[in-house]
Amino acid sequence: MHQVDDLAGQAVAYVQRALGITLGYDSETLPVLDHYISTVPRDRPEMIELVTVTAGAYLGEVVRRQIGGRWEIDNPAQAMSWRIVLPTGLNFSPMGFVAAAIVCDELGDVDTAFDAPPAMLPYVEVTLGNMSEQSDQEYYSLCGRYDTLAHLHEVLVAVAASRLDAVEAAQEAADEVLADLPPAEASTQGAAGSPVRGAGTKPPGGPWN
Repeated sequence: MHQVDDLAGQAVAYVQRALGITLGYDSETLPVLDHYISTVPRDRPEMIELVTVTAGAYLGEVVRRQIGGRWEIDNPAQAMSWRIVLPTGLNFSPMGFVAAAIVCDELGDVDTAFDAPPAMLPYVEVTLGNMSEQSDQEYYSLCGRYDTLAHLHEVLVAVAASRLDAVEAAQEAADEVLADLPPAEASTQGAAGSPVRGAGTKPPGGPWN
């Protein structure tokens, strides 16, 4: 996390120096960051790379602090591969989002998509498809990405809660059936591998599977 903190701190310093505004790691500061990255010269690859990595670290920290989640860093030397994983499993590349915001377009060699566990991905795709149309500038802006991410997260939280309720309802139904059986038969049902769960056993499925 020290590396993330250092990079995000650099983004705060760059914006303070350029615009005289101090970023406070909340979503309200993202319009300021959007304005800052819009000033990055497109003919300065080294500057684009620096802003992508530092602003990406800042964006990731805003999401982590405001929505929740964790950094997933498999290779500390490859910042473009770093991801934020939310509690719902929804995940994305903050650096990829910034790179796309700078050029206001998709980039063939950069991950700019929302991702999620296989069981949750269809809900992400449907939700994105049902959202109102946006201009490219709105969609690729960090403000737009944050709002979309927050909405997707809320949808997946609701889906997970619904699936958990279904699992609990199924368990309650199984318990009621066993409660109506004669003691000997109920014991036989449990020993035969019925839905009865003994202490310490894993519940059947879960909201994220």
